[in-house]
Amino acid sequence: MDETIIPLTADFAPATVEDWLSLVGKTLKGAGVETLRSLTADGLTIEPLYTAADHTFAAGFNPAPRGRDRAWDIRAVVAHPECGSANSQVLEHLNGGASSILLRVGSGGTAIASAGDLGRVLDGVALELATVAIDTGFMGPIAADWMATVAKAGPNALLAFNLDPLTAFAAAGVSPGPIEAHLIASANVAARLAQPYPKASMFLASGKFLHEAGGPPAWELATALAASVAYAKSMVRAGLSQDDAFARIVLGLTIDADAIASTVKLRAARVLWSKVTAACGVDIPAKIEARSSDRMLTSTDPWTNLIRLTSAAFAGAVGGADAMALANFTDALGLPSPLARRLARNTQLVLMEEANVGAVADPSAGAWAIEAQTDALARAAWGHFTAVESAGGLVEALRAGTLATAAEAGRTNLKTAIAEKAIRVLGVTDFPNASPTAPEIDSAPVPSTFSPDPRLPGPDSHCPAMNPIRIEELAE
Repeated sequence: MDETIIPLTADFAPATVEDWLSLVGKTLKGAGVETLRSLTADGLTIEPLYTAADHTFAAGFNPAPRGRDRAWDIRAVVAHPECGSANSQVLEHLNGGASSILLRVGSGGTAIASAGDLGRVLDGVALELATVAIDTGFMGPIAADWMATVAKAGPNALLAFNLDPLTAFAAAGVSPGPIEAHLIASANVAARLAQPYPKASMFLASGKFLHEAGGPPAWELATALAASVAYAKSMVRAGLSQDDAFARIVLGLTIDADAIASTVKLRAARVLWSKVTAACGVDIPAKIEARSSDRMLTSTDPWTNLIRLTSAAFAGAVGGADAMALANFTDALGLPSPLARRLARNTQLVLMEEANVGAVADPSAGAWAIEAQTDALARAAWGHFTAVESAGGLVEALRAGTLATAAEAGRTNLKTAIAEKAIRVLGVTDFPNASPTAPEIDSAPVPSTFSPDPRLPGPDSHCPAMNPIRIEELAE
């Protein structure tokens, strides 16, 4: 075989930035290349062209581990209100290719009121093979004990307790008893369960509530980082070492249809995490659970959500998510049908096993635009984070309305961007379907069940509630 390399570019002069600027200048007819600059949701500049001179690499970035049997954990969401149906969906997801489950409990999720109920939902699940994560709001410490009962002190159980009272507080605007008491109760449970469940994560430090309320990426990152510090401090006070405390925390972030922005956000999260842990004298790699954005999903022509979710999943894979929970394309309408659940799983499976997106540890590494934007976003988020910590931490920032103000500003900017067509919503603002076909959804009745009261002694805490939005509503 002739292995001669044909120099296809040998007869062409090397392209220069000046050549590019000259061509662009002709296209713009004198308008100036600066007119091609744009701004991110955080007001950071995106240049029309990046060169080697812009190779700013964010210090402290460590890519997500790859090279395992599965590049990331495909985490299927189960929220059917009835325990038997929820169990059927759990087994359906695991048999269909998901590697773990995210079980939503309580309002908007499965009606679970005891360890027996949880056991029925997880009947047939090998907890040593498939991670089970639970979202329970203020019920976290109670539900953690239920989960421990179901797991039967199995040291190899792969559990994600997802204790996260700060998200519950921010979403509701009130806590049943002092929010500080909920932090203490959650940390005490985490410390008690850490030894019998050495492979379990305890806290989810999430900024998702801020994103869903309209907040921009830098503030979402700052929120997740501040939550991680608050939870680490609580666990250390409860008796865990700093190393063990940070090792038991998972960062919770959102991914949306803007694949580049979401990729940059996940990469910036690793930079920020390494900076915080280094300051604490800890060398623990970040673990990131990425969940698809709810605010990007539309009820108008919901089939277009498949495009948004695919773009988000691609960003999660390229950005280095350790676990990814993708919504069903019908979630803006109601509970998912078998088709919607299968598509949520298969979108990730195709990206992983057919497109091999996770075969490289950090596919965007070295791309000048990605590296420069990662550095800029990390710096902006660090500024917000240090301001929050200087003012007393995340609890005080919630009470003072600092995060509510950031979310309100984000909503205003989103609405302006949609009005000016800087953001286009497929199926809503652009290419609306005159005769959309409504997909099938599950219209299951919500069962009535008793739930233990998560109230703790003392006066309730209050903060401005972080109410979620939908982008399509801002386009109306």
